[in-house]
Amino acid sequence: MSSTPEPEPRTPRSALVFDDPLDQQSSDDTDRGWGGRPQGDSAADLKRFLDEKPPHHL
Repeated sequence: MSSTPEPEPRTPRSALVFDDPLDQQSSDDTDRGWGGRPQGDSAADLKRFLDEKPPHHL
């Protein structure tokens, strides 16, 4: 009678997930993902708009 050693327990592998990634919301779909906007008054919003608008938007 030869006794064979029992195999050591294996750690389970991560399962492959075949879900549709477009069904899940990504971080850039939220204000947090884009950094959000600081709360300000309308004058500050207008100044920011004028400072950041492209040159072809006159």
